[in-house]
Amino acid sequence: MGKHMAVRRLDLGYFVRPAAETGGTRPRVEPALAYLVRHPDGLILFDTGIGAGDPETEAHYRPRRRALQDVLSASGVALDDISLVVNCHLHFDHCGGNPLLGGTPIVVQDVELAAARRGDYTFAELIDFPGATYEEIVGETEIRPEVWIIPTPGHTPGHQSLVLRQGDGTVVLAGQAHDFASDFASEHLARHAALHGVEQPLPPYRHWLDRLFDFDPRRVLFAHDCSVWEPPRDIPSRHTPTRTKPTGAP
Repeated sequence: MGKHMAVRRLDLGYFVRPAAETGGTRPRVEPALAYLVRHPDGLILFDTGIGAGDPETEAHYRPRRRALQDVLSASGVALDDISLVVNCHLHFDHCGGNPLLGGTPIVVQDVELAAARRGDYTFAELIDFPGATYEEIVGETEIRPEVWIIPTPGHTPGHQSLVLRQGDGTVVLAGQAHDFASDFASEHLARHAALHGVEQPLPPYRHWLDRLFDFDPRRVLFAHDCSVWEPPRDIPSRHTPTRTKPTGAP
């Protein structure tokens, strides 16, 4: 099944992250990337771009948007062709196009949707819009044959990534689980060192990396970084025998 899937990266614009949020002294321009997955059971859209914010947010991030309809059209796809939406999380720069897809199921972690609805998190009109249709899940789920949602909390409590078991190797759509491919690489190496008994101190790594690497990823793609992570050829991705589905998983 996996060999029949294809992934296309979609450029939906960019925004300017202020210096106060970059950890440095300069602002940083970041892309807003989404991904179109062509699966035999239908098209899956992972993230939908930057939504309209209030004047304060617009001035703070200075976004420049590319219309989702136009970007999809350039790929030969219409909004009505999308069978499923998956948002890595529900901040306005990841779910901005959701209101254009009323009636299309949106797969979201239950804790993420609850956080979005509590307020002071995103914009309400991007969450509860006409035709909003949510498939709330709890934890890990195989949503299509060879397509897995894996919880990757950190940036938000309900952040999730999409794992695609393709014929030429597993692809992970990691959203904003890490801001940059280099951050992911650093944590991967910290995990590798810890699993191989390197003496502490070592940098910490996020516990869900263990589960992601059960899938032996060959490529990891991100929401705000055009770089792609690939495993170093001389460092195994896995430390122990793997499983593809945990006990008790749906």
